[in-house]
Amino acid sequence: MEEKKFYVGQKYEFDKTISDEDVKKFAEVTGDFNPLHLDEEFAKTTMFGGRIAHGMIGAGIISGGLAMYLPGTGTTYLGQELSFKNPVRIGDTIHVELEIIELIPKKKFDIAKIRTTCINSKGEIVIDGTATVIPPRV
Repeated sequence: MEEKKFYVGQKYEFDKTISDEDVKKFAEVTGDFNPLHLDEEFAKTTMFGGRIAHGMIGAGIISGGLAMYLPGTGTTYLGQELSFKNPVRIGDTIHVELEIIELIPKKKFDIAKIRTTCINSKGEIVIDGTATVIPPRV
C-alpha cells in the first residue's frame, strides 16, 4: 500500500450551514439544553440578543473535517486547542479552514499540528485553534 504524503502548508477548506435542527440534535446528543441555544425569548435577554449555536458544534465540524478530509479517514485525534472568538448564529454558514502547520516524525507514526479556523459569513473568525492528530497511513 502507498503511504499518504502530507506536508506543511497543505490545506483543505469546506463550508457548513448551521441549522436549527443541528442545534436541537446537538442538545439531544449532549444533554446541553442551555436556553441560550434553544429558547429565543430567553436568548433575546442575553448579550447575544438571540439564540446562538453551541460552540462545540463548531468543534465537532472541525473534527469531521479532520476525519474525512485533512488528514482524512483513519486520523487519530490527540487533542484540540480552541478559542471561541464570536458567536455562531442559527443559519450561519461556517467556512472551515484546515492547514497543516507542523509535522513531527515519530518511530511508529507521525504527529501533525493542524490550524483549525472557522469563519462566519460576515468574515469574522468564530473559532480559532490547533488540532494535534496522528495522520493515517494508507
